[in-house]
Amino acid sequence: MADIRLDVSDSVATITLDRPAQLNAFTTAMGYELIEAFDTCDRDDAVRVVVITGAGRAFCAGADLSAGAETFVAPDDGDAADFRDGGGEVVLRMFESRKPIIAAINGPAVGVGITMTLAADFRLAVGTAKIGFVFNRRGIVPESCSSWFLPRLVPVQKALDWVYSGRIVEAAEAYEAGLFYGLYPAESLLDETYALARRLTEHTAPVSVALSRQMLLRGLGADHPMISHRVESRGIRSRGASADAKEGVSSFLEKRAAEFPDSVVRDLPDIFGDDLPVPPFRS
Repeated sequence: MADIRLDVSDSVATITLDRPAQLNAFTTAMGYELIEAFDTCDRDDAVRVVVITGAGRAFCAGADLSAGAETFVAPDDGDAADFRDGGGEVVLRMFESRKPIIAAINGPAVGVGITMTLAADFRLAVGTAKIGFVFNRRGIVPESCSSWFLPRLVPVQKALDWVYSGRIVEAAEAYEAGLFYGLYPAESLLDETYALARRLTEHTAPVSVALSRQMLLRGLGADHPMISHRVESRGIRSRGASADAKEGVSSFLEKRAAEFPDSVVRDLPDIFGDDLPVPPFRS
C-alpha cells in the first residue's frame, strides 16, 4: 500500500493515512487502499478494533487538489447514474465493518478528512485539531454520506451551520456538539485511543460486538421499535444457544475471565433479514 499503512498489534489494527508531506490529502488510490484495509481487518479474527489516524501533523487535509480546477470533474467515461463518490465508497465500507472503528484525529481534518470519520464509532482528537465541512466554499456539496451521518451525530442546526458556512471549526466546539468523544494532548492521543480500544473488547465476545455494532447503526434507519425488537429477538435466540453464551455465563459464575470461542469470520449469524435496511451497495 502506497498511501496508507496497516499494522496489527495486541488485537488492534492501526490504519495510518501516510502522505504526511501532502497533509495526508485523500486520493483515489487512498480510497481503494482503505477499502482493502477494512476488508483485511474483517477477515482477521485477531483484529478486535480498528484505529484510523494520520501520519505527521495532520489527520487529512481533504481531497488532493493537485489537479487544480479540474479536481472534482468526474471522468467522462460512463453513465452519470453509475458515478460513485470515492469518499462515500470508503464510508459505506466502514459502516459495514464487523469491528469497532476509532478515529484518532491528530490534526486538521477538512472535507473528506472529517467526513470519512463520521462512520467511525468514536472520534478522539487533539485539542488543537480544526475541522471543516468546506464543500460549499469549493462550489460542491457534502459527500462521504455525511448528509446522512452528520445530522445523526450533532444537533441539526449545528450541522446546518457547519455545512452551509463551510467555516473552520475548533476542536472544543466539535466536542461540545458531541462530534468528538474526547480531546487530548497530542502526546497522549494514541495512548487514550488504545486504552478505549481495550475497554471495548477485553471482556466482550467478538461476535456479539460485531452484531451489536450493526444493530445500533442500522437501527438508525428503522421507523418503529418493533423492527429492532424482531432483530434483537433473533439475536437473543441465536446467541443464547452459542458457545459464547455458555462461556459468558460459566465464567461469570466461576468468577474467572471469559475465553469466548466463537469466530466473527466463521460464526456470525444473519439476524437482520428484511427488517432493517440492507447494508449499502458495495462495488
